[in-house]
Amino acid sequence: MSNKPAILVVQPHLAPIAAMLDADFTVWRLWMGPPLEASHTIRALVVAGEFPLDRALAESLPELGLIASFTAGIEGVDLAWARERGLRVSHSPGVNQDDAADLAIGLLLAAWRGLIEGDAIVREGRWRPTEKRITHSLGGRRLGIVGLGAIGEAIARRAEAFGLAVAWWGPNEKPDAPWPRAASLLSLAGESDVLIVAARADEGNRGLIDRAVIEALGPQGLLVNVARGQLVDEAALIAALNEGRLGMAALDVFETEPTPADRWASVPNVLLSPHTADSTSAAVPQMLELTRENLRRFFAGEPLANPVVDPESDLEEPD
Repeated sequence: MSNKPAILVVQPHLAPIAAMLDADFTVWRLWMGPPLEASHTIRALVVAGEFPLDRALAESLPELGLIASFTAGIEGVDLAWARERGLRVSHSPGVNQDDAADLAIGLLLAAWRGLIEGDAIVREGRWRPTEKRITHSLGGRRLGIVGLGAIGEAIARRAEAFGLAVAWWGPNEKPDAPWPRAASLLSLAGESDVLIVAARADEGNRGLIDRAVIEALGPQGLLVNVARGQLVDEAALIAALNEGRLGMAALDVFETEPTPADRWASVPNVLLSPHTADSTSAAVPQMLELTRENLRRFFAGEPLANPVVDPESDLEEPD
C-alpha cells in the first residue's frame, strides 16, 4: 500500500498531467473507472476548472479537502458551494496570457488574410497566374476586445503593433487602461471590424455574444474567441455565418469540447482550432508546477500558493 497522498484526476485530457504527478502522489484516474475502493483516501481533485465539476463525485469523497485546477479557469467550480463544504480551491493563474494572446492574433491574421484558404489553393493545384487573389488589409482596422484582463491587455498590446485601433468593453471600469472603453458591448461590436472575446466566463455571462452582438459586428466583421465557448451563442453564430450576417469567425473554444466535426462541416468562413491557446511548451510545465506546489502545500498543511477559496483563512480571490 502506497504512503503517498491520494488524488483523483478528473478529466481524461489531463492524462499526461496525471502521469507527471505519479512520482509524488497516488494518482487515480476517473476515466479508468470510479475509484470506489479508494474513495475514503482521496483528499484532492485535480481538474480543468473551466469544465463543470460533478458535485456528486466530490460529495462521494468523505476526505476531500482540495479542488486543484490545473488551469487558471475556475468557472466550472461553484465557489460558494466549495466554501460551504470547507473545500479549498486553487488554480494556476498568470502563466498563459501571452500564449493566449499570440494565438488570438494568429487566428485574426489567418482568418483576415485567408491563409488557410490560400494554403488549400496551392496544395490543390487551383493557383492560376491569371487570377490574383485579393485579401483584406489589416492596418487601420478597428479591434474590439471583450474583457480587458491579462489576456485582453496582451492582445491589445500586440494589436497596436499591427496598426489596429483598439477599444474594449467589460463590466468594470479600468481608469488606468490606455484604450477607450465602449459604452456597451453592443456599441463595441458595432464600432469594430474585429471582435476578440477574452473575457472570464461564469454562469452570469453565458451567451454574452448573442445574435444582436453578432449582427452588430456585421457581414464584414470577424469574431475571434479564445476565452470560453459558452460565452458565444454558438447556434446564433452558425446561423449568422450560413446566412452571411457575419463575415468570418475564428474559434479556439466551443460550447462542447471536443466539438462535433459535423457541426461545422458545411459552415462557411470559419477557422477552427482545438482549444490550444493555453497549451504550449512553456505554459504547461508552469501550470504543472503550480498545481504540484498547491497539492504539496495542501498535504503539508501549509497555505496554498494560488488559492481561489481557502475557508480556513477566510481568503477568496476577488473577481
